[in-house]
Amino acid sequence: MTKLERLRADHAPALLAFERENREFFARSIPDRGDAYFSEFAARHRALPAEQDTGACHFHVVVDERGDLLGRVNLVDVQDGNAELGYRIGEHATGRGVATAAVAEVCGLAAAGYGLTSLVARTTTDNPASQRVLARNGFTVVGDTTLSGRPGIRYHRRLSEPAP
Repeated sequence: MTKLERLRADHAPALLAFERENREFFARSIPDRGDAYFSEFAARHRALPAEQDTGACHFHVVVDERGDLLGRVNLVDVQDGNAELGYRIGEHATGRGVATAAVAEVCGLAAAGYGLTSLVARTTTDNPASQRVLARNGFTVVGDTTLSGRPGIRYHRRLSEPAP
């Protein structure tokens, strides 16, 4: 059993540990955040709640029944009822439906809680697991893109449409 929590200041230690622990795993299929992300983590994390309060972004962590952090799901660049979805699930939690469930939950929250009408997402072409998560949640391919120099795929989902 997992649940989505809105990001809070007290998530910082667990979130930093999660990002460090999974850095190599994530870099296999998504662009690496770079060393600056880790060296500037504390300051960036302190700024996120204020950014979130503006409504420009909605940051979430995915936790298990013990409260252990399994991943994160974010909605960024919120504007005119639209946002970009981003998510990452730690290596030890993959293959268990965590990402699919977390994305489904945030899609519902985006519509009912944040008043959004559509989401976009991007993934690299060599990340079939992420492509499956998006497809299972009703996202459709809308074109090609590039993510930090890597070939990728762009997706879209209207939130008024239920996922398959």
